[in-house]
Amino acid sequence: MARRPRLDMAGFHHIVNRGVARDYVYKCDEDKDKYLEILCKACKTYKVNVHDYCLMDNYYHLLVETTRENLSLFMRQINSNYAIYFNKKYKRTGHLWQGRYKRLKWLDI
Repeated sequence: MARRPRLDMAGFHHIVNRGVARDYVYKCDEDKDKYLEILCKACKTYKVNVHDYCLMDNYYHLLVETTRENLSLFMRQINSNYAIYFNKKYKRTGHLWQGRYKRLKWLDI
């Protein structure tokens, strides 16, 4: 059975995701730099503003603002491109992220 599509609205979003089985997704500073590079490129492509972020070894938090209904496309580009980089670098296969990203709360600022 297919998952229901996400409700995608412009505004502020607190996004969280973690590695499958809580494994590390950033093994060194180079990995974090690559994630931020991918994040910046996606921000330009989808016109998303990142107000804050936190990259821990096995998960991330993002506080982003979208002006269009494109959060799902933005997150798909980030998560898939980083997973491709990570799997290639560490010669592994399979999922990197534990499911889809979570949007913890809506923020009205």
